[in-house]
Amino acid sequence: MVVGFPICVQCGTKSNPCRCKVVGPTVGFIAFAAAAIVEWPVGALVYCFRHMKGRRIMAHPASVVYPAVNRAIPI
Repeated sequence: MVVGFPICVQCGTKSNPCRCKVVGPTVGFIAFAAAAIVEWPVGALVYCFRHMKGRRIMAHPASVVYPAVNRAIPI
């Protein structure tokens, strides 16, 4: 059984001369997954009592964490 490391590629960007990013999206995905492991169960629990607050918590990895990490690394 071969277990591979997920590699994300984003082509067509203007943040570097190669117009292709590999490191930023891959590290962004890892940060997204780590944040989601913590925030999604917490958001689901909060959603039971405060719907909008729970939705914001569960959306945080996709709307804040991944884009911030992806933009921080231009390669």
